[in-house]
Amino acid sequence: MSNRDSLIRSITDYHTAYPEEHLFKKQFVELLENPRAFFRDHLPAHITASSWIVDRGRQHALLTHHAKLGKWLQPGGHADAQEDVLAVSQREAYEETGLTSLTPLSTAIFDLDIHPIPERAGFPAHLHYDIRFIFEARIEEAFTISNESHDLAWIPFEEIGHKTGQNYSILRMIEKARRLP
Repeated sequence: MSNRDSLIRSITDYHTAYPEEHLFKKQFVELLENPRAFFRDHLPAHITASSWIVDRGRQHALLTHHAKLGKWLQPGGHADAQEDVLAVSQREAYEETGLTSLTPLSTAIFDLDIHPIPERAGFPAHLHYDIRFIFEARIEEAFTISNESHDLAWIPFEEIGHKTGQNYSILRMIEKARRLP
């Protein structure tokens, strides 16, 4: 089974208590029917992958202040033709944080989201179909701020809503992380 077929199966089998994610599942599968879904120049939407990174105590998440978007977000980025989205998620997390203690808590999808990206530098506004995985890292490990970020910070769950402007998809990941064993 190809990575794409496996991903379609994972999305189809993905269980969620959140109504918006049920809608996203169908949209993801439709996008994945396009052979160029994993390329950043595929418009009006393409696949991205990101990492919800929590500390071992599951009280903090590592967020990046995204240089281009000017928002606090989880690390992540474009698939750039790679169909193994867990590997994309892990690659992006390492590139954006430098953390070596990153450990996936599961290989299963943690969260699905579709969000708009504004026009920038002549590239049209488009949608990111973001597949998210959860990772754990040591909070005491030094991280590295990449050129894609203005800042990185371990932020207590209780402060994340304020930092992110009550970004619902991020608040949803907090709720999910709190329910983990």
